[in-house]
Amino acid sequence: MGVDFTVFKGTSSGDIVEAKGHRDPGPTEVIVKISHCGVCGTDEHYRHADQGLGHEGVGTITEIGSMVTALSDFRVGDRVGMGWFHKTCGHCDACLSGFQNRCENKTEYGTADRDQGCFGTAVAWDISTLFKIPPEIESEFAGPLMCGGATVWSPLYDYGLKPGSRVGILGVGGLGHIAIQFASKMGMEVVVFSGTESKRQQAMDLGASEFVATSGRKDLSGVEKLNALLITTSAAPDMGLYLPVLASGAKMFPLTVSTEQLKLSPLDLILNTLTVIGSAVAPTASIRAMLRFVAKQEVRPIIEKFPMTQAGVIEAMTKLREGKMRYRGVLVA
Repeated sequence: MGVDFTVFKGTSSGDIVEAKGHRDPGPTEVIVKISHCGVCGTDEHYRHADQGLGHEGVGTITEIGSMVTALSDFRVGDRVGMGWFHKTCGHCDACLSGFQNRCENKTEYGTADRDQGCFGTAVAWDISTLFKIPPEIESEFAGPLMCGGATVWSPLYDYGLKPGSRVGILGVGGLGHIAIQFASKMGMEVVVFSGTESKRQQAMDLGASEFVATSGRKDLSGVEKLNALLITTSAAPDMGLYLPVLASGAKMFPLTVSTEQLKLSPLDLILNTLTVIGSAVAPTASIRAMLRFVAKQEVRPIIEKFPMTQAGVIEAMTKLREGKMRYRGVLVA
């Protein structure tokens, strides 16, 4: 049967256009009718590409491929979410080690299935990268978790941090405001760094233990050492300001997709045995754990809603580009 769908695509000029398509489900794919989709900063990188936009989709399964019943518990009517990755192989060393996000044969947003996207009415999606949404999580909040949430969850969950760890979070934006909630509800001491005092109260309300306004500061004297630092700002920070407050063995996670240089010398790393870890989205089991955690701990992204229309996509992406989004945009069918 398959599905005829509408999708909003980028173009070489950067204009958003409406396109039509059709997909039949492959043996390990399902058809998902999209109800909501988060608007991620990474979508902006593909606004000038001839491809369907959107990779934080949530919707309902309307049709399943021939092997889906045998290989999974996904069924018609399930509410599911999908993110950056489109398919993982399940048989490479990374997949077999539980790191599907490092799959050697993965397909992903921006390089595969460019005829479709979650800024649209429906997609065909492989079950290897599909996730059931717990009933406690409303669809409008689930979308931003599938990429933004999974990106800040992984450093906190997959890299040995634990309750009592002191975690620094740079920026109270689309990623940072979710990271604050996760870290706080995991029992960590959350130290938030932001340029000005304007977001202090919001950061504290979200669960921060401490708030530091950095504008004009030449050092961070008085801040106790940190075990980890999550960099969620859109611009690369002056690492000379933060290195002195990192404890020996601390981990740094640059999480914003940026081509700016993060200025560090080998000596900076050697003196305190620091580690810089590139991290984007989380492995399959980790995302499942994140969704269970969100359901029980009532973590909720702060969102602004827009209609799933050409005008709605343009408005949402413009607001995000101008830095005015508070804090995650969500398109609603």
